[in-house]
Amino acid sequence: MSDDEIVRVAARGEGMTEAGRAVPLAAPGDRLTPTGDVLPGPHHLTPPCKHYPRCGGCQLQHLDDSAYARYLVERIEGALAAQGLETDIRPPPLSPDRSRRRAVLHAERRGRQVWIGFTEARSHALVDMEQCWVIAPDLFDLVQPLRGLLAAILPGSRRANLTLTRTDQGLDVLIEGIEADGLAAAEGLTAFAQRHNLARLAIDSGYGPEARWEPEPVTITLGGVPVSFPPAAFLQATPEGEAALVAAVREAIGPATTTADLFAGLGTFALSIPGKVYAAEAARDASLGLKAAAARAQRPVFVEHRDLYRRPLTADELGRFEAVVLDPPRAGAREQATALAQSTAPKIAYVSCNPSTFARDAKELVEGGYTLDWIQPVGQFRWSTHVELAARLSRQG
Repeated sequence: MSDDEIVRVAARGEGMTEAGRAVPLAAPGDRLTPTGDVLPGPHHLTPPCKHYPRCGGCQLQHLDDSAYARYLVERIEGALAAQGLETDIRPPPLSPDRSRRRAVLHAERRGRQVWIGFTEARSHALVDMEQCWVIAPDLFDLVQPLRGLLAAILPGSRRANLTLTRTDQGLDVLIEGIEADGLAAAEGLTAFAQRHNLARLAIDSGYGPEARWEPEPVTITLGGVPVSFPPAAFLQATPEGEAALVAAVREAIGPATTTADLFAGLGTFALSIPGKVYAAEAARDASLGLKAAAARAQRPVFVEHRDLYRRPLTADELGRFEAVVLDPPRAGAREQATALAQSTAPKIAYVSCNPSTFARDAKELVEGGYTLDWIQPVGQFRWSTHVELAARLSRQG
């Protein structure tokens, strides 16, 4: 076996030789000199960002698009193989650079200055962001003004978290870890929000988000329907990624007239698929927002506030639907998968942000009689080791 050529990229982003040697920041096709230096190959790019690789926001900027797409596919192949599974894995669409419409940044005081950015890889050390090639330009343009705002209210001993999201009304900003009490602080927050045309500015000092500026209710449009958007609520990272996942789900369930959307969130899928939809979601704000939005738009969506970890749908309940959409958190949906494996639901669209827990749940479904038909990877966290996918499982008869 050769130990001087990089043949693949491992889960954490290291280049690997055929013999299993791990080499940081190496791409497939790179070669190693006898002293261990990397000779760039055809898939090795010069990273565009000055902060790479120190900033933990990206791990794979040194890969070209074909190598990055192959990395996503191989991550899924490896997870399936660990469970004794295989299926058709399609080429992944990749979101463009500077397209992320939601970002969670950190801020801390350094003397008179305020640093804002991502932390270093596998570290709590903060990288002060001077440029960014993954978040959208309108989000990045707010970073420098936020330094000025936080210079007046951020304590020297505390780190703040900043969640920036593009909504229908503009940018939504949540600052966690400050108190901003008093008239001067309140006036400063209002003036900042007005000056930068924010959709909302909210503060969370430890007791939940409190909107300090929201001239009109903040919404996000899903499936053509505006839905009330709670501060820092979950949202697919890029519009392109959302569109790819919705298209895969629609293909997976086909012309189903009754569908259960489990872990429905704000309704990314429930509002984008045909027929009657039952939507279950554990987050109260999200379920209430989806329920109100569907009613206003006269969509046939029945919403239930339900914790599917504590109270998953039973096999009998699932058997009433022609299709089931499953979009759980990273932990997967072990309890719900167990019930699904015992159900008669003919089609399942499983959306996942964790290939390992997806493969675990898929194995249980396959052992229960389902066929894993195909998987559509989606590369919406560009240059990251984060993998998204949508899969179809079906049962005959």
